Amino acid sequence: MKLTIVVMTLLIALFTLTLGCAQQETAETEPAADAGLSAASKVGTTIQPDPREIHFGELTMLTDGGENAEAYFAYGSDKLIFQSTRPPYACDQIFTMNLDGSDQKLVSTGTGRTTCAYFYPGDDRIVYASTHEGGEACPPTPDHSRGYVWPLYPDYDLYVARADGSGISKLTDSPGYDAEATVSPNGDRVVFTSMRDGDLEIYSMNLDGSDVVRLTETIGYDGGPFYSPDGSKIIYRAHHPEDPDEVADYQALLADGLIRPSKLEIWVMDADGGNKRRITDLGAASFAPFFDPAGEKIIFSSNNGDPSGREFELFMVDLDGRNLEQITFSGGFDGFPMFAPDGETFVFCSNRNNTSPGETNVFITTWRD
Repeated sequence: MKLTIVVMTLLIALFTLTLGCAQQETAETEPAADAGLSAASKVGTTIQPDPREIHFGELTMLTDGGENAEAYFAYGSDKLIFQSTRPPYACDQIFTMNLDGSDQKLVSTGTGRTTCAYFYPGDDRIVYASTHEGGEACPPTPDHSRGYVWPLYPDYDLYVARADGSGISKLTDSPGYDAEATVSPNGDRVVFTSMRDGDLEIYSMNLDGSDVVRLTETIGYDGGPFYSPDGSKIIYRAHHPEDPDEVADYQALLADGLIRPSKLEIWVMDADGGNKRRITDLGAASFAPFFDPAGEKIIFSSNNGDPSGREFELFMVDLDGRNLEQITFSGGFDGFPMFAPDGETFVFCSNRNNTSPGETNVFITTWRD
């Protein structure tokens, strides 16, 4: 699920089958509608990065206004799919756009709440999580009487649709949370997070929802998985409480469909779930990891080094946990980094250059390395 701006004001952080085997056709959505841009929009404008952001070329702003996050490239490196809260929608829906920010189109149903969309190989289909079958209204946001928590909406299931949003099919159909899906570059597996076995674990499955395999098993949160460029490894975020009081707190929140995301580290494992190891040990909220094009480094977002926990920057680290480097220096929030399959283009989301305080927008640049 996404790191919303509410997270920015508190902790700026994000998240979101008994086996749902074969896809079950549901009602078709209408063809995608053009989201439109106002004449005063900053979409397509360029800004210079901070002088310390030495890896970035000129930055192009692709959205303007609202909460825009988790922008991920098509395999052809020519489009992005992302989630956005913008009028007339009261909570996140899924949109696609060109790499210059043009042709922004709604591709989800426009009802319920959605998160974590990704293209299938060939770019003719998309996968995303949605609560729309549980009700057309946005699900309620949790109160924070128990501190800052993320909701794990039980109505989230994974859906596959054509790239224009039509022909939607249900991919999972298990009680509880199913979300955070991404697809292997090899074009054979989907990896996702699920509560189907009573804990937040990572699973993989075939593109049609068959052959679900559980990949993690330690108590605690495992989620936000992404494949390496060659499909041999999976990078993810995790928190495994060990202190009995922390375990009890985690389980009590989980029973109420909540999770506390204040501590997350970056982990890596083989695509079959073997050879798990922790990459970071920062004691911070680190999330949204992604491999560099060579598969040797990891870029991720973290509030590492900020005593308030409110400022998230991008960091890069070697796969063995060495050579931690800060990449962004904008203040506020920078997150959801992704390299395009072409290996040269880079996208992320940021609070910088906002029209209104607290907005998060999508930016694209050339990675100078």
